[in-house]
Amino acid sequence: MEAIIDTKVEKKTFPVEGMTCASCASSIESMLRAKEGVQEANVNFAGKTVQVAFSPAVVKPEQLKATVQEIGFDLLIEQQTNEDVEQRQEDALTRLKQKTVVAGILALPVFILGMFFHGYFGWGNWAMLVLTTPIVVWAGRHFYTGAYKQAKHLRANMDTLVALSTGIAFAFSVFNTVYPSFFSSRGLVPHVYYEAVAVIIAFILLGKYLEERAKGRSASAIKKLMGLQPKTVRIRRNEVEQEVPVEEVHAGDLVLLLPGDRVPVDGEVVAGSSYVEESMLSGEPLPVQKQKGDSVFAGTINQKGSLQLVARKTGSETMLAYIIRMVQDAQGSKAPVQKLVDKIAGIFVPVVLALALLTPIVWLLLGGQAYLSEALVSMISVLVIACPCALGLATPTAIMVGVGRGAENGILIKDAESLERAQHVNAVVLDKTGTITMGKPAVTDVIWAEEAAKRTQLEQVFYSMEAQSEHPVAQAVYMHYKELGLQTQEPTWFNSLTGLGIEARFGETSYLAGNEKLMRQEGVGLSDKLVLAARALQQEAKTAIFFSDSQKALAVFAVSDPIKATAAAGIRALKDAGVAVYMLTGDNRQTAEAVAKQVDIDHIQAEMLPTGKADFVKQLQQQGKTVAMVGDGINDAQALALANVSVAMGQGTDIAMDVAGITLMRSDLNQVAAAIQLSRATVRTIRQNLFWAFFYNVICIPVAAGLLFPFTGFLLNPMLAGAAMALSSVSVVGNSLRLKSVKLK
Repeated sequence: MEAIIDTKVEKKTFPVEGMTCASCASSIESMLRAKEGVQEANVNFAGKTVQVAFSPAVVKPEQLKATVQEIGFDLLIEQQTNEDVEQRQEDALTRLKQKTVVAGILALPVFILGMFFHGYFGWGNWAMLVLTTPIVVWAGRHFYTGAYKQAKHLRANMDTLVALSTGIAFAFSVFNTVYPSFFSSRGLVPHVYYEAVAVIIAFILLGKYLEERAKGRSASAIKKLMGLQPKTVRIRRNEVEQEVPVEEVHAGDLVLLLPGDRVPVDGEVVAGSSYVEESMLSGEPLPVQKQKGDSVFAGTINQKGSLQLVARKTGSETMLAYIIRMVQDAQGSKAPVQKLVDKIAGIFVPVVLALALLTPIVWLLLGGQAYLSEALVSMISVLVIACPCALGLATPTAIMVGVGRGAENGILIKDAESLERAQHVNAVVLDKTGTITMGKPAVTDVIWAEEAAKRTQLEQVFYSMEAQSEHPVAQAVYMHYKELGLQTQEPTWFNSLTGLGIEARFGETSYLAGNEKLMRQEGVGLSDKLVLAARALQQEAKTAIFFSDSQKALAVFAVSDPIKATAAAGIRALKDAGVAVYMLTGDNRQTAEAVAKQVDIDHIQAEMLPTGKADFVKQLQQQGKTVAMVGDGINDAQALALANVSVAMGQGTDIAMDVAGITLMRSDLNQVAAAIQLSRATVRTIRQNLFWAFFYNVICIPVAAGLLFPFTGFLLNPMLAGAAMALSSVSVVGNSLRLKSVKLK
């Protein structure tokens, strides 16, 4: 009997230590993907993480760790808190800073001796050897150990380039220091290149340090989100108040909040009243009043009052944890353009090694032994300047900053592909209910036939009648008067009239509430004032409810799903961005046209089923349009899944949010335009980064090889090559950080 193999696949993100360039990321990915049981591995070079999809029944995290260690890196598989990971990164940055400072201090006298006093002192070469050795052996040691581990697996990365260039120069210089007569006896000058070795390593270390600091800034959105949850919380268990770590809070615990406290969990208020600042969720600066029965979310801030709440979701289940996971996954995901970059980075280093080997051969073939020094310098320059760091950082740093910028503005992006696709959107399909409108019917107008002496009493009668009905329109009336504090009274008789309305008796008086047809059917007197008012309300897509006694109509109440205050401005912003806007709804044509007129939408489709919405998205795609679907309900899920870019309102259903590539924490259509704007800015930054990364290598490698020497006599100094390489990476990260200043409308 064959054993049953568990094919369950887990997807986990592990921090990675030791990566220095895009080729490192490529090596880790290829090694992990080749491991049996691993379905996918994606390295985020900028975020220093790898996302691995693997079968735990076939391969264990310990085996993944061992695989990565074989090529000179480390995988942190132990349970790491956010503070642990951040502390390790801080420690690594501190060590890098120490090495950079020491290398810089030692390289300065080597540079002065080598450039300005070369040959003045007989002991000068020995002094430079003594000063350079600690730089090579200690400060730059990881370049050589990393290159060795890569070479064992017939791989190469940035460490290989640095180790070969500085190692060859250092070995050549040591040989000429110890045995200068070898070249001098043959009529050649025994050159040494200690200053190049020392300054190159110092520059590369400085560039990496600046790069790591800048990459830390690119992940600032995650750090801000992580800092929103308090470390301890006051709870009451068994009538005893105690302060415990937030990790020890469980669903059902009674949490106590004082003024100024951050909310530690998602919960429901059971006592107290206060205002809670929810800008981290909604982006709105004004606090929201919270009373018994209201929901509060982790990371928000209690303002003035005291609250008691029952914990509903804790730890990784809270909305804040969901947001953090979504941002982390998006920052770690790869945009489609990155796949091409990864392929280029994978073959980049071997090509550079071949060019570096070819460079001295060409020099010696064309110039002979007299150009041995120039041949060596050119080879070193090619190895140093052709670092793939800038290429590897071009896309992920822009994605990290772009996703973080979106999160800070309540725009949660599920993956880099959604962020990249959004730039092409030229058609936005909007669901009506809950997207353009509030999704909650409410009483908007009350018109009385005449001044009623007992208006309050009549409103109480109307309220009591509607409280007996379960119709959505009746529920809107019920909630309206409940908020006003009115009390209901029991009717002595009640009857529901299907398709017409309701009737009831209070004491000896009978009352009706329903449509105009009911009024006329029962012979109730209708004044012209109320009839005209009802017609006008219906033109505005509102439902008119007549209220009457047995003799005459007393009032008309209007119920509608109010249009969101920001809907018209959001649709205008989309149009200004060159995007066509379509509205789909299951409502009747009259209601759809009335809503469309108020928000200035030209294209509408009414009386649509969920499958009809999906079919309409397909039709637009067949016309060559890139479609973004915006919805908030289960009925939108199919259309969301089919759209090129799917956008869910954060106050909608979990199904809509799970399907969507972008989730808006505020139900504000302005954010749809902002998401498209953010996408365009991010992709523009990626293109700029890639252009300069490619342009830099295309121009600099031939110059480093000595292409200009026959025409101008210019030969690139390896020290300048090291500085240029460091500057290229820092400039790419710096350009990505400019996304932080993008103003999202």
